[in-house]
Amino acid sequence: MPKKKIITHQKRAKPELPLVAVDVVALEKKLPPKAARSHHVVIKVDKVGKSFPVGESVVPVLHDVSLNLYSGEFVIISGPSGSGKSTLLHSILGLEPPSAGSVIMRDVDLYKDLDDQGRTRFRREKVGVVFQQSNWIKSLSVIENVSYPLWLAGESATSARQTALNWLEQVELAEWADHHPSELSGGQQQRVALARAMVTDPGIIVADEPTGNLDSEASEDMIALLAKLNREQSKLILMVTHNLSLLPIATRRTVLKDGRIIYDQHD
Repeated sequence: MPKKKIITHQKRAKPELPLVAVDVVALEKKLPPKAARSHHVVIKVDKVGKSFPVGESVVPVLHDVSLNLYSGEFVIISGPSGSGKSTLLHSILGLEPPSAGSVIMRDVDLYKDLDDQGRTRFRREKVGVVFQQSNWIKSLSVIENVSYPLWLAGESATSARQTALNWLEQVELAEWADHHPSELSGGQQQRVALARAMVTDPGIIVADEPTGNLDSEASEDMIALLAKLNREQSKLILMVTHNLSLLPIATRRTVLKDGRIIYDQHD
């Protein structure tokens, strides 16, 4: 059979969303100081490549990407649309098998040691995820949506509700517990999504454009919550964003372009 032709350009980029600047200098005054990262590697991305078939051709999206992510870091990955940010994030989450290389999380090789179901269970236990769209279970209330990961883990309804309520209090939305998510503003929904991500107390939080649809006030609230989790509880935060005004909040800034890391700086 003839070999598939390799297309060297990236997939067509999505249109850029309008970005809302956050006053990071003012925000930093409200936050605890940044903490030093540990020397413990939580996630190891080793020479990851990813290509997608398009008709009879192959489109490479990631090229030989390697990263060690440490406990206690707040890592922001940025870069233009189509640079491979979300593909890299999905590979780290166990959602997108790489074409080459490996992803090791907490000493488990996601694609060699686990099958699809194993990766789902592992991700549910080890990682909290916040996407740009919250993906609610429409038939459930706010507190039931936050409780849902605990139900899956076998926790009793009473215990799950109390834990979920505690996290809703931390994001200052306990009074909305019995409302439907559609009754909340976009910023409120993202804070509830963070509560849902944290309800199992994972050590890793992955956020894909969590402020992409928010105004400046809601964006500031969301970033402040993530920063506090990082600085007060030493959670590893891995966030993808187009919004360059947020970069100073991070302890590490990584830039992708054309599927390659072109910049990676720690504080």
